[in-house]
Amino acid sequence: MNIAVAPPPHTTPYLEVDNLSKVYASDDGPVRALDRVSLQQRRGEFVSIVGPSGCGKSTLLMIAAGLASRSEGRVLVDDKLVDGPRTDLGIVFQNHVLLEWRTALQNVMLQAVARKMDMKVAEKRARELLAAVGLGGFENKYPGSLSGGMKQRVSICRALIHDPPHLLMDEPFGALDSLTRDQLVLDLQRICSERSTAVLFITHSIAEAVFLSDRVVVMTPRPGKIDRIIDIDLPRPRTLAMRESAEFARYSHEILKVFLARGVIKE
Repeated sequence: MNIAVAPPPHTTPYLEVDNLSKVYASDDGPVRALDRVSLQQRRGEFVSIVGPSGCGKSTLLMIAAGLASRSEGRVLVDDKLVDGPRTDLGIVFQNHVLLEWRTALQNVMLQAVARKMDMKVAEKRARELLAAVGLGGFENKYPGSLSGGMKQRVSICRALIHDPPHLLMDEPFGALDSLTRDQLVLDLQRICSERSTAVLFITHSIAEAVFLSDRVVVMTPRPGKIDRIIDIDLPRPRTLAMRESAEFARYSHEILKVFLARGVIKE
């Protein structure tokens, strides 16, 4: 009898950060921003990095994107060394970086133009993405007439138009009000789940990290090291009501304990 066996899940790391350090020159001498950081991320996995300001979170993301140099160690993607800007990803920053003289649709399409995509296919996808984040009907609006949350939705669509396997996000919701953040967190969860997109997500918010992530990387104050990596075993799709659960509170408290123990938060 032949028995069908399901294929194994992705276990080989897509992104591998190996013993990574970053040292900056300053007037007061060298500053070690990152100190021997190692982590792995599988395809389709959502990994958040939380830590205090100045711990090297954004530096780590920029090196992983191939947009900043490393002092020691290495970064691999699909077993290939990252030694320059990567083309297999999308990036979203805290500031939306939209062109004010282009409409929402045209801003999303900028990525397609740069990558020389088929314009008809790209426009169809851009409209679908805008609709998916609640911006159907706003395609022809200029950034000046959009709220902060709407602008950030456009930025997310622009980062996803070429269907990248990897999305890097640096404090993307940090400047938004709590209600808008909640909606964008739900939108991001849904879109990335539908596309099996791996996300490396930088945040100061413990609750945001626990809600979105498969794993949370907790970093120490400078020089930035990894204190621990916490697996988040909560069912998906996650709902806002889950934030009131005992399990959610347990994960949040585990992260909080690290910051209390290291004096990042003082009671």
